[in-house]
Amino acid sequence: MRVLTVNPGSSSVKLSLLEADDTTSAHIELPTGGADRQAERVIASVARLPRPDAVGIRFVHGGRDHTHPVLIDDEVTKRLYHLVDLAPLHQPLSLYALGEIRRVLPDVPAVACFDTAFHATLPDAAATYALPAEWRERYGIRRYGFHGLSHAYASRRAAQLLDADPAVLRLVVCHLGSGASLAAVANGRSVDTTMGFTPQEGIVMATRAGSIDPGIPLWLLAHGVPAGEIADALEHRSGLRALAGTGDMRRLRSRAAAGDDVAEAALAVYHHRLRACAAAMAAALGGLDALVFTGGVGEHDPVTRRRLAADLGFLGVEVDPDRNAVTCGDAVISPPDAAVASLVVVAREDLEIAAATRAVLKESG
Repeated sequence: MRVLTVNPGSSSVKLSLLEADDTTSAHIELPTGGADRQAERVIASVARLPRPDAVGIRFVHGGRDHTHPVLIDDEVTKRLYHLVDLAPLHQPLSLYALGEIRRVLPDVPAVACFDTAFHATLPDAAATYALPAEWRERYGIRRYGFHGLSHAYASRRAAQLLDADPAVLRLVVCHLGSGASLAAVANGRSVDTTMGFTPQEGIVMATRAGSIDPGIPLWLLAHGVPAGEIADALEHRSGLRALAGTGDMRRLRSRAAAGDDVAEAALAVYHHRLRACAAAMAAALGGLDALVFTGGVGEHDPVTRRRLAADLGFLGVEVDPDRNAVTCGDAVISPPDAAVASLVVVAREDLEIAAATRAVLKESG
């Protein structure tokens, strides 16, 4: 089955056409922004491609109702619109992409694949917030977790690279990019993760603060800062951008290397939170067999990998300096005798989406 995967992100929409054997016969990356131009780009790009048998679309949030991929119909679409305010940066892009795909491929079945689905296995202790029961029940407030498509693929790929049974591995998977989250994976299942009810929680990100004292936005509201301004700042004007003027890790590394104290201070904040969250994920597992890096920063920034490995050295984590510096693509970057393996896995959410899409359509007959 030939599957067109659609992966809307904050800065681009990635279209990949995967053949039945998962070879990529086409890959197109389109910038986001400008609704009319975006529609033209998507329609023109899809029209140039061979006709797919199915379409798989990444959705960041599935809410309480969708813990598995699902064939999209009008009722599913309606429920997904209700989740926009929980993932305002990504959910509208996925819905918009769905509309454009339906315009150009009206008779091709489409499947929604959810980042939250991988974390549906979280135990109650990890998923439950200590908030009033009526809020949790009425509004579905719980830890959902995100980047699940990436965490799921990276977990399986890491087991392959280690020639190990996923059922016996304890992994901390670090999806590090503009948005970033960590997951504790045991027996191939997510048992804890750093993002929560929305993608705001966890480590410092490019434009998001990560976990903060919930009293801060309440205090700002009480002192006259509009809720919309707070929401915009937390989503778009916080994180590394707030600390150093940019969320681009490459620029920050370059500035820090040139002696820029502001960039160095921002990176110190980033690494402090990353270290604490990674250690927490290892604690949730009761030990650690492998540390896995994926996502744009995880794959391409050897300094982040080296610093986190050093920070977790007390757990037996280490990287081989030469392997870490030159690795390109999937690779083990730890020394052969390391107590904990360290790996780089190229993010392939498209493969995860395609597999899920085929499974849903096979099940539906």
